[in-house]
Amino acid sequence: MNMAVNGVTTEIVCAFCDGKGKDPFNLLSEKSTCHVCGGKGMVEARKPFMKCAYCKGAGKYKSYSCNVCKGKGVVPELEGDTKTCPECAGAGDDISSGMECMTCRGRGIVLAT
Repeated sequence: MNMAVNGVTTEIVCAFCDGKGKDPFNLLSEKSTCHVCGGKGMVEARKPFMKCAYCKGAGKYKSYSCNVCKGKGVVPELEGDTKTCPECAGAGDDISSGMECMTCRGRGIVLAT
């Protein structure tokens, strides 16, 4: 694993394919390469990061890559003091539509003001 300092990237296991490098849903064929990591099983993530609230770190939503984390399973942490999103109560999604929460953009947290 490539260790990095604040704001620099590091390699982490691809959440969408669980590091296998193959499309977990075999949409085109069972030999299809993962579109998130390009078949490498690893992806770059900016440090510091946190687990994606919208997909719960899975990198996927149904059979698609997560719109919030782009399939990585993590999102960059917000800089500054944060609090739980008042709109989605930290879940990262809008219960009425199933889409990501527009207040926190699927992170589950917002900057404290």
